[in-house]
Amino acid sequence: MSAQSTEHARAPIDFWDVLRFVVELFAFVTLAVWGFIAWTFPLNIVVGIAAPLLAIVLWAVFRSPKAVIRIDTFGKAIVEIIVMTAAAFAWWDLGQPIVAVVFALVALLSGIMSGRKELA
Repeated sequence: MSAQSTEHARAPIDFWDVLRFVVELFAFVTLAVWGFIAWTFPLNIVVGIAAPLLAIVLWAVFRSPKAVIRIDTFGKAIVEIIVMTAAAFAWWDLGQPIVAVVFALVALLSGIMSGRKELA
């Protein structure tokens, strides 16, 4: 067996891949900021750590390219919608509706474009 046949063919990284990664990171950071700011002590420590950790675990287990549990495209979309919606609502709860709406629209566009690439 040649070395070429054992390698995995990977699509080149494009703008939508980079945007999606930035959106994911922004969602995780948003949930941490929301947890630390929106809640009173000592719950702010718990929620500030638990909210992004839960989102990261959900993403790693079900949504990431190297997911632990393989699910269909619909299931992946549901996980992504849950995480991104939670981040958008976090901005809304922090009194930043413009950031919430802009984030939701960028996440939606990123999800649609990346989803189209996955289904191709």
